[in-house]
Amino acid sequence: TCAEMATVPLGFDIDAPRWDQSTFVGRLKHFLNITDPRTVLVPEEELDRAKALVEGCRAGLVPPGSSQEQLIYAKKLYDSAFHPDSGEKMNLIGRMSFQVPGGMALTGCMLQFYRTVPAVVFWQWVNQSFNAIVNYTNRNAASPISLRQIGVAYVTATGTALATAVGLNLYTKRAPPLLARWVPFAAVAAANCVNIPMMRQQEIINGVTVTDEDNNELGHSRRAAVKGIAQVVVSRITMAAPGMIILPIIMERLEKFHFMQRIRVLHGPLQVLLCGGFLLFMVPAACALFPQRCSLALSDLEPELRDSIMAKHGHKVPYVYFNKGL
Repeated sequence: TCAEMATVPLGFDIDAPRWDQSTFVGRLKHFLNITDPRTVLVPEEELDRAKALVEGCRAGLVPPGSSQEQLIYAKKLYDSAFHPDSGEKMNLIGRMSFQVPGGMALTGCMLQFYRTVPAVVFWQWVNQSFNAIVNYTNRNAASPISLRQIGVAYVTATGTALATAVGLNLYTKRAPPLLARWVPFAAVAAANCVNIPMMRQQEIINGVTVTDEDNNELGHSRRAAVKGIAQVVVSRITMAAPGMIILPIIMERLEKFHFMQRIRVLHGPLQVLLCGGFLLFMVPAACALFPQRCSLALSDLEPELRDSIMAKHGHKVPYVYFNKGL
């Protein structure tokens, strides 16, 4: 009841970013916080309590004795597990906080088992299935997508990844060994260019909701959707790049040592661990490349939307804003 609730500490806004989101370093700190893989281990009940605390705080009421630290931690859990548009709990595999454990296992296996076509096919298929879940989970939730569209996106992206991987695998048989080790990255990059736009095609077809600086809705823009999705594609490829480009060079060097040839059975686990090291930093760094609240100049919008905004607001709205997804 309200009698048992305390008011929120004065001047505390739970939704205000703790770090300046207009700078890369500020966004990096923000994403280091919400992609923290330890939050994957938090029990469901604790996540639900965090959500209740955040929603209570937004309404101006919190349980008595709640400290600012508790509220900030609740917001961290909320951001890591609930969708920013819909507030719904995201499935565990699709959360950005699961990118490090999930991504390190998959990337390690793709880099280890790249020599035979069946292994390439299997691991690229597993990776694209994982990517499809992540892309669907982190879409702009204001744009619904049908099961048929999800199916088409999944099949197209998996097909692209497999065609790239198998084609390059056959091509690199005569190439230096290091080139063959880079095939998984080429396949992942090609698939990302297909998987993300396909999985989020509704946004491109119908546009995403754009708002003014104060979050007042102004309409739907397809150009905004294209900008947001393009930035996500660049982020995802950047996320994978260091691990999948630098790690093969490291492994190539290490495997020449006598002691490494004696412990071949440990090469796979070693690659998985090294991938984890890269991803621990690269997941937040890649998410931080572009602001989450993306902006687009009024002059870059579709003419009809630009004219309707100009008719209502004149020159008061130089930029529109939207959630680009992750």
